[in-house]
Amino acid sequence: MSLQGPKGFRSWTTGLGLREDGDDFSVLVSAVPAVSAAVFTRSRFAGPSVQVSREVAATGTARGVVTIAKNANVATGPEGLANAREVRDKVAAITGIAPGELLVSSTGVIGRQYPMDQVREGIDRLPRTLPDADLPAVATAMMTTDTLPKHVSARCGEATVAGVAKGVGMIEPNMATLLTYFCTDAKLEQPVLDRIFRSVIDRTFNALSIDTDTSTSDSAAIFANGLAGPVDEAEFEEALYQVALHLVRKIASDGEGASKLIEVRVLGARDVAQARRVGKTIVNSPLVKTAVHGADPNWGRVVMAIGKCEDDLDIEPTKVVVRFGEVETYPAPSTDEVLEAATQHLKGDEVVITVDLGIADGEFTVYGCDLTDGYIRINADYTT
Repeated sequence: MSLQGPKGFRSWTTGLGLREDGDDFSVLVSAVPAVSAAVFTRSRFAGPSVQVSREVAATGTARGVVTIAKNANVATGPEGLANAREVRDKVAAITGIAPGELLVSSTGVIGRQYPMDQVREGIDRLPRTLPDADLPAVATAMMTTDTLPKHVSARCGEATVAGVAKGVGMIEPNMATLLTYFCTDAKLEQPVLDRIFRSVIDRTFNALSIDTDTSTSDSAAIFANGLAGPVDEAEFEEALYQVALHLVRKIASDGEGASKLIEVRVLGARDVAQARRVGKTIVNSPLVKTAVHGADPNWGRVVMAIGKCEDDLDIEPTKVVVRFGEVETYPAPSTDEVLEAATQHLKGDEVVITVDLGIADGEFTVYGCDLTDGYIRINADYTT
């Protein structure tokens, strides 16, 4: 996968002074009208930026997004809502876009008002004609505790699908402290785009968990301007899925303090919902996470996690199989050879845990990371 931008998208980034060094403000828009789809956090403390964006997204005609990093603009009351609207309206006015076509997103510390004097000064530097989209710059300006920018693109016939994302913590149960945006020059009807987008998000970003905590600012959106013409719907969904999955794996690998990507594949479940539930229980277990971090082939922690699904009465221990990589650790005898082979797999940068429940043909894969002392340090000192 590469990073080739789709036709007709423009961007701009600058520093508002919210982070010590580098850009923390970005605009990504289509130069022509577009159709869109979006999903947002389900948190009861959703921030003003999410509230404004929900209103815009309801029309299905958004063509871009403005993002402020290092300030979540959450729990900021009527003033925070007014500030979010002002940011959207000022950017829209300068770029010649209707306010109802522009999403707003924010990420960072909760409970602090935007420093509006700095924000206004930054927006005033916005050129009326934006340059061609620089997706790596947009991805970099979105970062908070990320250690690297996350961006990728893929081809779909004559069209391109590109995505950017930020997120490394507070990732569960629905998306994350996550901002992710996709742009494409494929031509699709809005209802089709919405259906495909929701399906892909459910199988990628909603299959991701870092620490079981969810955010107040989660936002995911896609903008399609149609400049490359029609595409095959199935091919487009596969291209979007691959772009989203690449970003998910990047986020899991870059989880706060993480040293390893964990992929949990659940097979043989009653249905997809059960497979998802079991997979999330495993990847969210602190004991599983720490075992992976220490390359300890303690399969007992995996079966312990499965056992917490106490309402799934059709899970029979005698039917369950657990593998680390290709190594069967349960119910196989825990010989020295088996444990050594499992240990070698756990020493890698990517760890695959496969669980076959032996019930039916439901399956689902979830993604996460190990738990390290680095995670504790990042979050113990987050606002200080």
